[in-house]
Amino acid sequence: MARNPPLISDYPETIKQTTPIREKAAFVMLARNDDLEGARYAIQQLEDRFNHQYNYPYVFLNDEEFDQEFVEYTSGLVSGESHYGLVGSNTWGYPDWVDLEKAAEGREKLMKEDVPYAEVESYRHMCRFQSGYFFRHPLLDEYDYYWRVEPDVRFSCDIDYDPFKVMRERDLKYGFTLSLYEYEQTIPTLWDTVNQFVKEFPEHVIPFNSSDSLIEWVTEDEGETYNLCHFWSNFEIGSLNWLRSKQYLDYFEFLDKTGGFFYERWGDAPVHSLAVALMLKQSEVHFFYDIGYFHDPFLHCPDEPSWLPIEKCNCNPHENSDDEDYSCTSRFLEVTNKEKSDFLITQRGPRKYTK
Repeated sequence: MARNPPLISDYPETIKQTTPIREKAAFVMLARNDDLEGARYAIQQLEDRFNHQYNYPYVFLNDEEFDQEFVEYTSGLVSGESHYGLVGSNTWGYPDWVDLEKAAEGREKLMKEDVPYAEVESYRHMCRFQSGYFFRHPLLDEYDYYWRVEPDVRFSCDIDYDPFKVMRERDLKYGFTLSLYEYEQTIPTLWDTVNQFVKEFPEHVIPFNSSDSLIEWVTEDEGETYNLCHFWSNFEIGSLNWLRSKQYLDYFEFLDKTGGFFYERWGDAPVHSLAVALMLKQSEVHFFYDIGYFHDPFLHCPDEPSWLPIEKCNCNPHENSDDEDYSCTSRFLEVTNKEKSDFLITQRGPRKYTK
């Protein structure tokens, strides 16, 4: 759907009419019709904080047809074009090699252990789709980068640069804001499966002893076990070309054939994160430290230097999740030998005071 027509004002000089220079990139939101209120909330946040300057397009995906109300009330908010796509049954559902009885037993087991989304079949379809198929949807064919957005999220800091341009200019492949530990009960065989992939496809993996490797972020005993660290993938800015690569597709297909998305509850967050740790150089992964972000119940709010939360954000840095025990961000900084402030994109200029 085309972007909205320009506004007409009695004071036209106050409205910026320049056409921004954009990368080949888009926001991607997987949503249902009843997510409309949350989708509009997230869009408004993103438009106010960033996209009103750049007019990047949005791609909305759904496993059912979007209704007219969803289309009208989302396209009316966005500053760029909006596109609405249907997720095919071949990418949202059970593949024919999955034993449905075994999958049901797996769900029942996790329900007894009180694991979130234990019984929800659609959650597993979503995780598999986000792990291996969203980037292959035809509506994304023309783009090189994506920014995943979910309904009801909050962006709490002004973004005064173009993250997509940063991705291209710095040859980045993946960016995050929050990192957490996964529920161990949901992935009992994932690490063993990943290790088997490494043995069968060594050409796709950066050697574990390389100084460029991120593997020490996800394992603390030279690969014997997985420490459960993952990037929380409801926010990610990434390279579509990397996800489309033979390297990543071989990885996804290898994992998918085991049925782990259904027999257990493999999430797209650890699946993406382990691929990042195996395949990407440290220099290709970026902590978008200066993008304040909230997805219930976790908050990333930049807390240093002190001017950043004061002048660019409306979040409370004292509620920042990064330094809590449940966060893996401090380990990421340790492994990459970085400080938070090393990831700042824009610096504060000299402040001018008027008398």
